[in-house]
Amino acid sequence: MITLSSFRSQSNNDGFYTTCYLGDSAVLLAFNIDPSHLDNLAGFTVECTTPNKGPYQSNKYFLKNRIGFKEQPPGSTLLEGSDEAPFQSFHWVHFPSAGPGQYQYSCYAAFFNPDGTIRLGQNVTVTTDLSYRSYPKLEAGFTRGYISSQAYADRFTNKPIGPTPKSMDFDTTPYLGQYIWLGAHARQEIFEFLKECETDNSIALDVFSFDFDEPDIIRSLCKLGTRVRVFQDDSPEHTTATSLEPKTVTTLQASGIQVKLGHFSRFAHDKVMIQKDKNGIALKVLTGSANFSLRGMYVQANSVLVSSDQIIAAKYEEAFQQAWNNEQSFKSSTIASAWFGFPSSTESPQLSVSFAPHPSPPFSLDKVATAIQTAKSSVFFAVMQAEGGGPVIAALENLAGNQGVLSLGTIQSASQMKLFKQGLSDSVASFNYLGKTVPKPFEPETSGGIGQVIHHKFVVVDFNSSSPVVFCGSSNLSSGGEVDNGDNLIAISDQRIATMYAVEAIRLYDHYEFRSIEESSAAANTSIALQTTSEWSKPYFSAGQVKFTERQLLCPITD
Repeated sequence: MITLSSFRSQSNNDGFYTTCYLGDSAVLLAFNIDPSHLDNLAGFTVECTTPNKGPYQSNKYFLKNRIGFKEQPPGSTLLEGSDEAPFQSFHWVHFPSAGPGQYQYSCYAAFFNPDGTIRLGQNVTVTTDLSYRSYPKLEAGFTRGYISSQAYADRFTNKPIGPTPKSMDFDTTPYLGQYIWLGAHARQEIFEFLKECETDNSIALDVFSFDFDEPDIIRSLCKLGTRVRVFQDDSPEHTTATSLEPKTVTTLQASGIQVKLGHFSRFAHDKVMIQKDKNGIALKVLTGSANFSLRGMYVQANSVLVSSDQIIAAKYEEAFQQAWNNEQSFKSSTIASAWFGFPSSTESPQLSVSFAPHPSPPFSLDKVATAIQTAKSSVFFAVMQAEGGGPVIAALENLAGNQGVLSLGTIQSASQMKLFKQGLSDSVASFNYLGKTVPKPFEPETSGGIGQVIHHKFVVVDFNSSSPVVFCGSSNLSSGGEVDNGDNLIAISDQRIATMYAVEAIRLYDHYEFRSIEESSAAANTSIALQTTSEWSKPYFSAGQVKFTERQLLCPITD
């Protein structure tokens, strides 16, 4: 049974508070402090104890801050610990690389001494377990989405993730370290799902695929041969002279796999795998936003969900069978006519799903838009904007004016990424990388290639309330997509899953907001450094400012 303490915990000491939120392979630490302790506040220091050393020199270390009080020399890769360079933010997301297990965070309020040095004041300790499984019958995971990052530049020196020219059948061995790091838990879910099929020859597999060029997934399916059916999108973007999908189809068919090509009115946009037993009974389903492609898994930010609830899996199999038997009548079929609900249990959260394409106008998005418009405390999101309009994107873009709700998220189109935050005008950030203009002490990054990097399609409403909801899946949340594309849209009403998605939204917003600040500094030929007084903290205690609301929501004072 998932308990509140397993995904959110808080501790306090002498007016200093820390709340720990459990994400997927990530932890959000949020801080609060009594206003009487603001004098000379330098920031917050975090010491982490990991379950094993992993890539680190020790299993106990201070989290590093790339920004210090002094300008770093050009090319410097020396990062200061947060005991010397505290985080001047009331929240911080840690994405450790020491694997699953129990983590302990010792958090300190840090203060300036009269001589400018740092002393550590009140401290609290919070613990969390970064084990992967969310529920016995539902597991959610995310890709890392950090190919354009200082972390990737440091760890992999911006190496490419595949050969040139591009291929779908190359030897992935030289790239495996990058794939494991970039694909993170989402990649693990996919390959564990496929491994189960490989080791049990009684399991058959049905697959909806869109972008499809990841060599090891293709090889795994080919091992299964005649046990596999694939419904592959054949819209124009997958049938050009440079598309790899036709080669993928030829390879699959050569292994005895049945392949059907189709695209409904526009796209066959699902990314789904369904395990079945020898009698054709659905056992387990894998779904989400991640395409079975190099970009989908190793460049873009995506999510993958695996449900072993056979009733849920059976509903996905019904959708697959309808598309396989008669794609053109899908829109008028029973499977496309409603939201299908599944109650919560100790093994799985409350969940509902709808399958597109739907008749016009689509009923499915009304549920999402209503949840956004009636939010009581927060709406966090990460969305790849697609053509087609509808109430959801409009509702998200109108959130900034709602002072009672903390809104935060990213919407990426083909040409730009917009960052949204309560009370602020939307700002445009680069979604590529730090390349031509790089402020000190940062290093150049790789772009990861042309195309979107925020490929998520999720909205999480009131994540830390008693009645949160997450909308996710493959749907681009546009009316056009819900009418023209094969898609699945999922609603999950659960605090644990909502917290995971909220942490994901915050880490992505922070990542790209910081890049916007970095690029501005580089363009102005200035370096970035920490403030040497406590002035940095004032917006967090100024009523009406977004940082004030953020501090109160993420780390409420509960005593």
